[in-house]
Amino acid sequence: MDAQLVAFTGVAAGMVAMPGADFAVVVRNALASRRAGVTCAIGVAGGLLVHTALAVAGVAAVLAAVPTLFRALQIVGGGYVLYLGYRALRSAARPQRSAGAQGDEPQESGGSLRQGFLTNALNPKAPITFLSVLPQFVPAGSPAMPRTLLLASIIVALALVWFPVVALLVDRLGRRLRRPRTARAIEGVTGGALSVLGLVLLIEAALA
Repeated sequence: MDAQLVAFTGVAAGMVAMPGADFAVVVRNALASRRAGVTCAIGVAGGLLVHTALAVAGVAAVLAAVPTLFRALQIVGGGYVLYLGYRALRSAARPQRSAGAQGDEPQESGGSLRQGFLTNALNPKAPITFLSVLPQFVPAGSPAMPRTLLLASIIVALALVWFPVVALLVDRLGRRLRRPRTARAIEGVTGGALSVLGLVLLIEAALA
């Protein structure tokens, strides 16, 4: 058994499952419908695929070496996450309907897929994280490219399992979670979390 591969799988699982913008946006879409939640989850995995591809190709090294480029992507990503937070908070402020059924929700698969993908793909820290973590699990003397591709595939596979499971669990509890008061509370919490994450990215970019 490849002990390094087992260890990496545990590390990768923790990275994928860690609550953050991806988790919040999947939960928010899952409140709208099962299809929207699962589609959003697939979009998040697609964003991870982009980051892992960048890490494998070494492009992430350029991003780390050029502060201006990193800062620009940080501003774009932070702005998008902040926008999602604003939409969630605006939805939570509407008491007349369930927050999971608001008219501005991404009911179409394309909108949910796009939200999931952009939320993850516009995170500038992800490629840097992958670039710093992946090499630690490449055995000395072994070809780097095949091993890195394997590690990247494990991350994407874990995301394809974890985030759809989150969406399905939210949908399974949907009757309770979609009660107007509960749904508004969840929208408020996820909106607040997304807004804070977006502000953190913007503040970090401004102070860099």
